[in-house]
Amino acid sequence: MSLDRAYLREHPRQVPLLITHQRIRSVRVAGGDLCTAERLTLDDGTNFFAKSLAGADPGLFTSEARGLAWLAEAPGGPPVPGVVAATQELLLLDWVQPGEPTTASAQELGRSLARMHAAGAGGFGAPWPGFLGRLPVDNTPVPEWPAFYAARVAPLVRAAVDDGHLCAVDAGAVEAVLGRLDGVAGPSEPPSRLHGDLWSGNVHHADDGRAWLVDPSAHGGHRETDLAMLRLFGAPHLDHVLGAYAEQGPPADGATERVPLHQLFPLLVHAVLFGGGYGAMAGDAARACP
Repeated sequence: MSLDRAYLREHPRQVPLLITHQRIRSVRVAGGDLCTAERLTLDDGTNFFAKSLAGADPGLFTSEARGLAWLAEAPGGPPVPGVVAATQELLLLDWVQPGEPTTASAQELGRSLARMHAAGAGGFGAPWPGFLGRLPVDNTPVPEWPAFYAARVAPLVRAAVDDGHLCAVDAGAVEAVLGRLDGVAGPSEPPSRLHGDLWSGNVHHADDGRAWLVDPSAHGGHRETDLAMLRLFGAPHLDHVLGAYAEQGPPADGATERVPLHQLFPLLVHAVLFGGGYGAMAGDAARACP
């Protein structure tokens, strides 16, 4: 067998067998907080990025693959790696050689994000299962964003409380915000094409001078959610990213005040996955909502 992309896309279950029988060198690389991430190199020098997770949910990697392909369809959007094949326990992507972030790449990231968001979506949600890391999240399509957001956040509140990662006071603050979402969500906007997990670790600055998007939880959502996630943990040259975004696609009035609202979801995901102080941070964000 040879590593033919067309064949592998049609027969993804052959990927583990192929890797076993090819003469391949593997090196662990960044990108494996929950999964094992490796650079696979064939004897002819071809490199691939492989992400694997034993016992993964059957939809995890196929959903990520569909999300990458969907984001790649956005005219003028950020580049994403090509999907070679996806199985239940492994995702194989084209290798993108890492580089360093620059102000120019940050500005182009901002502009291309605005174009990706403007490409839109068929609704709030997606026709594939949702995941943040290994955690399933609700992608059920909903006509309006407030109802979609509430359906995603409410189960996380319950899970975080049950796991002891969110106290009753903070849970009450989040639930109070969910109860008045229609009044704090800002002007109604059509669904945007979102990355869905846009923290700095999922922005891959490449040696071609561009910022690539990786590891999405892609869905139709509110564009402010992507931008709020990017703000949450910071990113290189973030002011340049946000400034260029605003020039390409100015946010609605009050977007800055709504950042805590859109950060509730990722904070609660982190509370469920990692515990620590994320539950308290979610409570603080809820109390900072308009």
